[in-house]
Amino acid sequence: MNIIVIIPAYNEEAAIGQVISEIPRNWVREVVVVDNRSTDQTALRAQEAGATVVHEALPAYGRACLRGMDYVKSLATPPDIIVFLDGDHSDYPEELPDLVRPILEQNYDMVIGSRSLGKRERGSMTPQQVFGNWLATFLLRLLYGVQYTDLGPFRAIKWDKLLALDMQDKTYGWTVEMQLKAAKQHLKSTEVAVNYRKRIGFSKISGTVKGVVLAGYKIITTIFKYW
Repeated sequence: MNIIVIIPAYNEEAAIGQVISEIPRNWVREVVVVDNRSTDQTALRAQEAGATVVHEALPAYGRACLRGMDYVKSLATPPDIIVFLDGDHSDYPEELPDLVRPILEQNYDMVIGSRSLGKRERGSMTPQQVFGNWLATFLLRLLYGVQYTDLGPFRAIKWDKLLALDMQDKTYGWTVEMQLKAAKQHLKSTEVAVNYRKRIGFSKISGTVKGVVLAGYKIITTIFKYW
C-alpha cells in the first residue's frame, strides 16, 4: 500500500516503539516519526522500531505535523494516503486498515477516526476534552454544515487533498483546521469508529490546566478565523 504514517512525538520513549510495532506494516510503505525536541530517547526508540525519524526543533503539534509533511514532499515517489497517529499509545494502530478502507473502497478523500463512536477506556479522556470536542464539532456543524463527532488525531487523508488544504496552524488548531478546510473545499469526508485508551506517560496538553485552556482557545478561534 502506498501509505505513509506520520507520528508527531514529544518525550514518548516509553510508548513509541510499541506504537510502531502495532502498525500493520503490510499496509504501510513508511512510518515517519517527527521528534518534536524530545529530551528523552524517543528518536532512538523510534529508529530501533524501524521508523524514519525527522526532527522539528520548535515544540508544537502543528509544527511537527508540518515537518512530517515537508519530509514527505522531499520523496521521489509521493504517497497516495497519509495517516496521522499519536505516539502515546492512546490510539489503536492496528485499526489503520479500517481507517483507510473508505478511501480505498469508496473513494473518500478524508476519514476521521472518531473516539466518540468507538469505545473509550474509562479515564482516557478528561471531562474537559469530551466537552471541548462536543463544542468544537457543534460549531463546525453550525458554521460549516459538516457532521463530525470528534477532532480525533487518528485520521487518514489523500496526499494530494492534504496539500490542497494548505495547512498553516502550528499548534493546537491543526486537527480542526484540517476538518474545516476540508468542508470549505467540499472534500468527501466520513468518520469511522476507533477505540481509545489511557495514554502511556503524561499528557502535555490535557494533563495541565494551561494546556487545556490554550488548546481550547486555539481550537475555537481557528473555527471562527476561517468562517
